[in-house]
Amino acid sequence: MDIGRVLRHLLTPSWVLGRTFTPDVLAAIAEAVEASEAHHRGEIRFAVEAGLDLAELLRGTTTRARAIEVFSRLRVWDTEENTGVLIYVQWLDRRVEIVADRGIARQVPQAAWASVCRQMEAAFVEGRFRAGSVAAVAAVGELLARAFPPGPDNPNELPDRPVLLR
Repeated sequence: MDIGRVLRHLLTPSWVLGRTFTPDVLAAIAEAVEASEAHHRGEIRFAVEAGLDLAELLRGTTTRARAIEVFSRLRVWDTEENTGVLIYVQWLDRRVEIVADRGIARQVPQAAWASVCRQMEAAFVEGRFRAGSVAAVAAVGELLARAFPPGPDNPNELPDRPVLLR
C-alpha cells in the first residue's frame, strides 16, 4: 500500500475539483458530448472523482475497478442498444479509464479506448484540462461513429452534463 497515495486521497477535499473543472469547463464538456452524439448512436457520460474513500483505498481499488463501479452507478449500461460509454477521471491519481458497454466492446477494441485515455492523461500533465477533456470526448465520438453511425431515430438516452463525484 502506498501511504502517500492514501494520505493524498484522505486529506484532499472534494471541492478541489471545482478549481479545475469549473462551470465553464463542465459546459464545454457537455457541449462536446452533445455535438458528438449527433454523429453516432452511442451515449457518452463523463465523470470526475477527486479521491477514493478509506475502504476503497484499503481494498486496493484500482482506477479501472472504480470506473466500472461508476459505470454501473450512473446506469451508463441502460441504453437501448447497449452503447453507453463512460469516461472516468480519477483526479488525484491523474488516471483516466473508459468503460464501454457490451454492444460497443464487441466493435471497438480496448486498445483504442486506452489510447484515448493516455492522450487525455498527457494533456492533464500539461495543464490542458479543458482541451484534454473535450478532445477525449471527440475521440470517443469518432470511434463510436465508425461502429454505430446515427440512424433516423437517435434519442438522447443519458445526460450530457459531466458528473463531479463527491
